[in-house]
Amino acid sequence: MATLTYRNRRSEAVGGNDRRTEKENQDQSGNLDGQVEEDKEDSKDLRLTLMEEILLLGLKDKEGYTSFWNDCISSGLRGCILIELAFRGRIHLEPATLSKKKMLDRKVLLKSDAPTGDVLLDEALKHIKATSPPENVQSWIEFLTGETWNPLKLHYQLRNVRERLAKNLVEKGILTTEKQNFLLFDMTTHPVTNTTKKQPLVKRLQDSLLERWVNGPHRMDRRLLALIVLANASDVLENIFSNLADDKYEVAVTRSRELLDSNPDEDGNKNEGTEMIWAVLAAFNQS
Repeated sequence: MATLTYRNRRSEAVGGNDRRTEKENQDQSGNLDGQVEEDKEDSKDLRLTLMEEILLLGLKDKEGYTSFWNDCISSGLRGCILIELAFRGRIHLEPATLSKKKMLDRKVLLKSDAPTGDVLLDEALKHIKATSPPENVQSWIEFLTGETWNPLKLHYQLRNVRERLAKNLVEKGILTTEKQNFLLFDMTTHPVTNTTKKQPLVKRLQDSLLERWVNGPHRMDRRLLALIVLANASDVLENIFSNLADDKYEVAVTRSRELLDSNPDEDGNKNEGTEMIWAVLAAFNQS
């Protein structure tokens, strides 16, 4: 799994304009009962899943592939699945007790087995439903990546996740499919052809740490908080900052580090609706 460290700045340029309104931000951060959020997420517009957004942040725009040195994105995408399912009201963490105060001591429980309409999410949801006794977040990330020593859990592995997500983004008109020759082998790549999703996403994340900084994770839009945690776990966080001026870069990195250095066991119980984010952060801190 990823270790929560900062790499050197990369040179790919990213950017764009944030078109989300203040009302949308308030709606998303304020709706913590699951149902309204579920309705938003299950709509048939071009709203991307957390998995798709993280992959999009990791892709080199022109080359159409993630860094060959990135060995963290696979586990990061599995963290996306757990948080997305929680946002959609399908799973939740068992309540905290005196003996289970730590986020990783709390098990993942099924809340609803209603299909989400996303094949990867529904596949993971099916595994969670069928598992007894329940497992914690760290175990589920290991199971879904196939990085487990338990041979009885190997069938929980989700295969070809990046390829399947890239295909989804191609179908949504954001990526295209090409073949590139790398001397000894050919590789299918997915260059970005429509930046109307990636640029606003990058800008929105930049603004959350700069112009729209709310001075603390508990006041932040929970989806933006999740994306920062997941981008770091997937080793693509630097891609968000690469086109910032040096002064803004330092501010953004410092503030993101403040968020990521939070104590999940303390902060996870302070704001209903964000427990799964903190549990995922705790899992990557543990790795």
